[in-house]
Amino acid sequence: MLKRLVQAGFIILGGTLGIILIPDLLTFIRLDHIALINNPYVSAFLGAIIFYMLTFWAVDYLVDFVKWLEDRIVNAPLTDILSGSLGLILGLIVAFLAGSTLNSIEIPIVNTVVPIFLTILLGYLGFQVGFKKRDEITSLFSSSKIGKKKELEAIEQPVETKQSCKILDTSVIIDGRIADICQTGFLEGCLIIPQFVLEELQHIADSSDTLKRTKGRRGLDILNRIQKDIPVDVEIVERDFEDVQEVDSKLVKLAKEMNGIVVTNDFNLNKVCELQKVQVLNINDLANAVKPLVVPGEEMHVLVIKDGKEQRQGIAYLDDGTMIVVEEGRDYIGKQINVVVTSVLQTSAGRMIFAKPKLAEKAL
Repeated sequence: MLKRLVQAGFIILGGTLGIILIPDLLTFIRLDHIALINNPYVSAFLGAIIFYMLTFWAVDYLVDFVKWLEDRIVNAPLTDILSGSLGLILGLIVAFLAGSTLNSIEIPIVNTVVPIFLTILLGYLGFQVGFKKRDEITSLFSSSKIGKKKELEAIEQPVETKQSCKILDTSVIIDGRIADICQTGFLEGCLIIPQFVLEELQHIADSSDTLKRTKGRRGLDILNRIQKDIPVDVEIVERDFEDVQEVDSKLVKLAKEMNGIVVTNDFNLNKVCELQKVQVLNINDLANAVKPLVVPGEEMHVLVIKDGKEQRQGIAYLDDGTMIVVEEGRDYIGKQINVVVTSVLQTSAGRMIFAKPKLAEKAL
């Protein structure tokens, strides 16, 4: 169907140009005295035939271009389309006004070619300006609507706590603990889920690898739980950065634009955010912060479950998952013993406790 429409458009264009240009061509080659040829119907027919012949070569390229353009428009965010269309309309209005002025000049090239050139140029520039300034245009309209409301709120509430939006990355969604944190109410403000993060989650959920597929589906389930069961504002942002390939880089760029806070448990993304001066909340740091404080000399009752990397070491775990390395604890594997903490190692990746069996227990 699209191919037939393109061919019909070529025929109509060829007939129109034939009526306009062929009489001048006949005059130039001195054949305008032949009435059979110098006829509007014949000119339209010849132009349509010529352009119809061109379709055999150009129709496939035009159909592919139209389909590519259609896909780009369908996948583009609505704000991008509206802002670009607004800029295009303004550019065409300016081109029309300028062309109307040039029509009064009786110079063939100036009053025919120049208006066409201005229409193409100003239309293109208007679309580009509107598309690239879409954020400013959106904020302009939104600020004009809520400007008075904000002034009234500022008068009634002079001091107001600013709640920055929290932008979730893929790893923290798959981790799952973000849902429990939101349930407790420790995270304030709106949760932002970028569209490119959703696409990455869907790609992971569709992976052929069983482990990746399970993680991706768990991440999608976590998002559904946050949206349906937890009283927190969730917003899906369709903003994307086509010039950036890495999802982590897109997150940092989006956080800069929105003045938001990145929520993650990825150690590398944490460091990148710190280098880019972007505020970041690390779930692992929060988990480590709320773990009970353990000091050297404290006694603990633990179950040694396996041997450690070094000779005669035993490994035990607390209820929160903290690993305890028990020196000389290999002989107590499978037993519950009392140990004395000797040192604590705290890192962003977690906490490790070093201990040794209590002397009385060891003597037994």
